[in-house]
Amino acid sequence: MRLVIDTDTASDDAVALMLAIATPGTQVEAITTVAGNVPLPQATANALVTTEFMGADIPVYAGRPGPLLRPAATAQHVHGPDGMSGVALPAPARSPRPEHAVETLVRLARENPRELTLVTLGPLSNVATALLVEPDLLRLYDRVYCMAGAPDGHGNISAVAEYNVWADPEAAAVVLAAPGDVTFVGWNVSRQSAVFTDADQARLRRMGTPRADFLLDVNAAVADWCRTVTGLDGFDLPDPVAMAVALRPDLVLRSERLHAAVATGDESRGLLMIDRRRAAPPPNVTIVWDVDTAAFKADIDRLCAA
Repeated sequence: MRLVIDTDTASDDAVALMLAIATPGTQVEAITTVAGNVPLPQATANALVTTEFMGADIPVYAGRPGPLLRPAATAQHVHGPDGMSGVALPAPARSPRPEHAVETLVRLARENPRELTLVTLGPLSNVATALLVEPDLLRLYDRVYCMAGAPDGHGNISAVAEYNVWADPEAAAVVLAAPGDVTFVGWNVSRQSAVFTDADQARLRRMGTPRADFLLDVNAAVADWCRTVTGLDGFDLPDPVAMAVALRPDLVLRSERLHAAVATGDESRGLLMIDRRRAAPPPNVTIVWDVDTAAFKADIDRLCAA
């Protein structure tokens, strides 16, 4: 599998990048960064640091510094000011490539039609902008997986919305309106199947490996936020579970092809509106509802044990 990963790199994005890099038979062709969890320069630095931690020389391209139409609203209150819980990480030894991430997304798709899988881990600002340049973008990728949405209406950034869609709802609407197949792995999956409890965390810490310690340390701020805000029994890993689904579609236990739209009004901003009426428009997205929790956690264990 050849991957292109679009990310607003903070703590859980970093784990998703680690998982992709470490998976046998997978080649990460490029990483594109976007503002979201943290401002764009920090997201780009975090992507570089993570790839260097994994010993991988993957080109990183910086993209949009904010949403299509709105001011940027980060999630630094979740991941910490640096997106990595304040862990003392080395400055990246490499720099991002000069090409803009939007140009990269279009170029790679055109040069490798139906050969690459696109995985998005942040707001869809880069992808939506790329669609304005290449309307067939989603059809030029073999598969497209997005960590996006709260299709059950159980939000994390608001009562009804997941952060990535809430941060740039207009971009999500552009993606859902574009031709091609796209799969959303939303926060519903993460809070049900990707929560690492105290027992899970203790198991990883006992491994005593650099990867296990990195995973736990950079997610310390998220763990605090989950306890006080979302009420989860531990911290969840939304981007890694989305990445795991892209790498291993057999992890999906239940999914549904249907029509969805995104609310852009202030009161319901970012709400993913599922339409199951007989008169609904044609399906435009595959929603993942359930994944194999034990298999996903086993994947994380293998990642950390190495």
